[in-house]
Amino acid sequence: MEHITPTQALFRDQPYLASVEAVVRGVNERGGIILDRTVFYATSGGQPGDTGHLVRGDGSRITVAATVTGRTKDEIIHVPAADQAMPEAGETVTAEIDWPRRHKLMRMHTACHLLSVICPFPITGASVGEEDSRVDFDLPELAVSKEEVTEKLMALVAADHPVFTRWISEEELAANPSLVKSKNVRPPAGAGRIRLVCIGEDAAIDSQPCGGTHVARTGEVGEIHIGKIEKKGRENRRFRIRFGPPPGG
Repeated sequence: MEHITPTQALFRDQPYLASVEAVVRGVNERGGIILDRTVFYATSGGQPGDTGHLVRGDGSRITVAATVTGRTKDEIIHVPAADQAMPEAGETVTAEIDWPRRHKLMRMHTACHLLSVICPFPITGASVGEEDSRVDFDLPELAVSKEEVTEKLMALVAADHPVFTRWISEEELAANPSLVKSKNVRPPAGAGRIRLVCIGEDAAIDSQPCGGTHVARTGEVGEIHIGKIEKKGRENRRFRIRFGPPPGG
């Protein structure tokens, strides 16, 4: 398992693919399962990794409790739950993600991008969850209310803008540094190209480097609201995004 070729990450271009047949490459020294290709997103960029099952040829199922990356983003490790049978190298399995959970995370991750459009400030942290997500901004003075931000978010959702990905070279990114919204984290270099997530016709609403999964149109995000805005340090403001209408709304 020392020199493993990259797992084909189907979720990067096919986020709606919920299952795929794959070949087991092996099991690493920590018991993580490596496949030749996968639909399982690995924890990265504030988005949790997928959970689900690997279905073996005899119909038995190996529960996948988490998906993480190894030494590089291309080394995708499926972490089995405790006391699961291990597959053999060369075995064919069907990798099936927990689709309802993934779809919630796709909707939430897209909502976080929309929030960064409304609040165009440097991002200092983010975490995508199934019911509650957060985005932290470098924002010394707060000039907006959660009600105002919610209204603007829902306007972008209601407009049903297309969401799509495109790839640019590292040189193009270097020439357009404003594409990077994170204050402290730079997109991984060395691969030669960077994946952009774009919103709106011709990316008119937003364009930023991101390796996560997103819905195809903003309307699919559904009803969301800002649950609270918290002060985290002198210059940090934490915005919490939640599904559904505002309480009492």
